[in-house]
Amino acid sequence: MKRKVILVTDGDINARRAVEIATARIGGRCISRSAGNPTPLSGEEIIELVKIAKYDPVIVMVDDKGNPNQGQGEQVIEEILKSDEIEVLGVIAVASNTEGVDGVAVDFSINSKGEKIEKAVNKCGTETNSKVLYGDTVDVLNKYKVPVVVGIGDIGKMNGKDDSKLGAPILTKAIEEILKLTEQGDSNENI
Repeated sequence: MKRKVILVTDGDINARRAVEIATARIGGRCISRSAGNPTPLSGEEIIELVKIAKYDPVIVMVDDKGNPNQGQGEQVIEEILKSDEIEVLGVIAVASNTEGVDGVAVDFSINSKGEKIEKAVNKCGTETNSKVLYGDTVDVLNKYKVPVVVGIGDIGKMNGKDDSKLGAPILTKAIEEILKLTEQGDSNENI
């Protein structure tokens, strides 16, 4: 049986705290060792940790440390997306101020007010005029079919609106939205 994974394209210390808290809130498992700037583990190492996680969904952090080219985080994304043992439920694409990136079209975003919106957001979680979100660890997603890409501002931050002390509410909502879509898909398959 494939393990169910949600990827988050950020891994700094604020992101790690936010991801750990949001994951606990939704009843999932977080691969804390995947946090780092850039991602400190290979895709293969992360897949092995996912396989021994106690239950799903498993949240994995990936980060390129501002590298506009394909860095460590994007290499890990690619390895996980290619794995026969992992089912990626969705990706939470985190906006950054990195220049020279293509960006990725989002299915929707969660803005800094916790609202689901149709367009992308910037690092502050403010809606942009485009469906394309710009981040340092997202370009590789254009090469693969991912069930859902959710845009979000800088997790754990967004001018305090996603602070870990508040329970990382914006990130939590983004994860919940991916899980809702997964549940809908499962119920449709049972009809």
